Amino acid sequence: MQASLNALADELRRLKADGVKRVVVSDETITALRKLVEARAPKTAPSASAQAAASASASPSTSTPASESAPVVYSQLRQPAVRAAAPKPQPAATLPPPSPFTLPDGDKKTRWDALLNVVTTNPVCLKHVRPGKKIVLGVGNLDAKLFFCGEAPGAEEEIQGEPFVGPAGQLLTKMIQAMGVKREDVYIGNIMNWRPQLPTPSGMEQVGNRPPTEEEMRYCMPYLRAQLEIVNPELIVALGATAAKGLLGFDSFTTLGSIRGRWQQFEGKPLMVTYHPSYILRTPTNRTKRAIWEDFLKVMEKANLPVSDRQRGYFLEK
Repeated sequence: MQASLNALADELRRLKADGVKRVVVSDETITALRKLVEARAPKTAPSASAQAAASASASPSTSTPASESAPVVYSQLRQPAVRAAAPKPQPAATLPPPSPFTLPDGDKKTRWDALLNVVTTNPVCLKHVRPGKKIVLGVGNLDAKLFFCGEAPGAEEEIQGEPFVGPAGQLLTKMIQAMGVKREDVYIGNIMNWRPQLPTPSGMEQVGNRPPTEEEMRYCMPYLRAQLEIVNPELIVALGATAAKGLLGFDSFTTLGSIRGRWQQFEGKPLMVTYHPSYILRTPTNRTKRAIWEDFLKVMEKANLPVSDRQRGYFLEK
C-alpha cells in the first residue's frame, strides 16, 4: 500500500509541476477515501471536535486543488498517464551501478546493433521487464538530424518494443509530420529502457505509469548517451521534464515551464526542451497545442527546415 501511495504522490506532484491546479473528485471517491482513512487510523475514539473537523474536510465537492488533495484521490479517477517528471520521485529498489560496456568500431549500424545486444541481454534491464514484455531501445534514422528524447516506455511500448507507439507516440508522429518530416527520418528514444513498475497483482496488467526514479534514470543514461553518440544528431528535443532532467541534470530546474522553449546545451549540441505530447492528450486545447508547436517551430528554424505561413499559423486562436 505504501509503495502505491508513494507512486500516486509522484503523479500528483507531476501534475502540479505541469501547471494543473485542479482535479475532479466524485462523491464515490470521497466516500472511498474516508473509508481508507478510517481503516488506517488508530483504533481510538476521536473527540467530538476531531470528528467535526474530519467531516468538514471530507465533504464531497466537484473539484479539489491538486496541491491540497490526497494522492489517492487522483488515482481513483484513472486519468491518462502524465509523462512529466516528479520533482522528487521516491526511491525504488536499489540498483547496482550501471554496467560498463564498450561498442565495437565500425559503421553506425554495426555499433547500434551491438548496443541493442548489450541492452537486451543486460540482467538488470531484464529483471525489470515483466514476463511477456520487451526492453525498449530507440528507433529511427541513424543519420537523423533530429533526436527526440522522451521519458520511458508505456503499456503499448513494452509490448511492441518500440518507443512512442501509444497515443502520445501517435500524436508525436503527427507533430513530426506537421514539421514536414517523416517519422523514419528522425530518431526517437527514451531515458529508460524499461517501463517503471507499479505494484500490480500477479497475473494482472499494470494500470498507469509512474516517473522513473533518479536511480533508475542514472542506470539507463549510459545507453541513451551511446545512442546520441552513434546517431550524432544536429539537434536534440527533450520531451517532458524527465527527459530534460536526464539530459541537463537532476537539479537543473524546478519546473518545466521555467526552461521550456529556450535553447539549452547537451555536450555542445543544441537542446530544445518542450512538453511531452501527453500534455496535449490531457489538455487538448489550441493553447496547449500552440505552446508545443511554437517550440517545434524553433527547432525547424534551427534545423534550416522550410517553414510555411500555414505552418506558422497552426493552432492560433481563432
